[in-house]
Amino acid sequence: MKKIRRLSVSGGFSYLYLTILSICAVFPLLWLLVSAFKSSTEMLANPTVIFPKDWTLENFKTVLFTLNFTVNIKNSLIVALSTTVVATFISALAAYGIVRFFPKLGNVMTKILITTYMFPSIMLVIPYAVVMSTLHLTNTRIGLVLVYMSFSVPYAVWMLVGFFKTVPIGIEEAARIDGANRLQVFYKVVLPLVAPGVVSTAIYVFINAWNEFLYALLLVSSSSKTTISVAVKTLEGADILNWGSMMAASAIVVIPSIIFFCLIQSKIAGGLADGAVK
Repeated sequence: MKKIRRLSVSGGFSYLYLTILSICAVFPLLWLLVSAFKSSTEMLANPTVIFPKDWTLENFKTVLFTLNFTVNIKNSLIVALSTTVVATFISALAAYGIVRFFPKLGNVMTKILITTYMFPSIMLVIPYAVVMSTLHLTNTRIGLVLVYMSFSVPYAVWMLVGFFKTVPIGIEEAARIDGANRLQVFYKVVLPLVAPGVVSTAIYVFINAWNEFLYALLLVSSSSKTTISVAVKTLEGADILNWGSMMAASAIVVIPSIIFFCLIQSKIAGGLADGAVK
């Protein structure tokens, strides 16, 4: 009985500790989202009040329609989704090829790829600007996608190599005996088994592309092609900073990442045995 009581007490403290940490982690996001529904007058009068007295959508109307942020949201969605789909597809093929066909060389390659992250992105601004200018891809969404892929693919390959190594070779051999070719084994057997890793990689790539600011600022000059992260930054340059619009714009930046994660989080826990069953 004493052991059970000790376990229950220690478990209670653990849950309490984790609850406090969760509240601390969620509170800034909650405060940001709630503040977006406050009027600027109420926000300046007493910014410490969490919930507004009068809920309003005026800030979102100003950001979306008056400041025309819908164009910036569309640009960010196009760039981020394109980068996510293409980078994840290429990384999955590369990681599988490294694990199954070039295991020794692959270990060296992945280490070389990951070392590229030792250098800050600001160091590569001039080379990227020169290359994009030579290819006539400055001030284009395609240029941004290519730049983002060059950063995302190496790390994505490194992440996926670890997941593909966990797939038993016996499952693939059984599928080959049943008549499946290499591509069928990859798409119908291996990918469902590593679905959690692919989804995690996709989330990482999407969030990085959606939030990226430096290259979106330097490589895109047209306001009609500016991404949402750059558009939010322009609000700080106003003579009088409208905190209501700033909160609404920041909420718009955060919400797509949350929605994207919620839509595909079921894939993280699912699909572990689907490939073996097939």
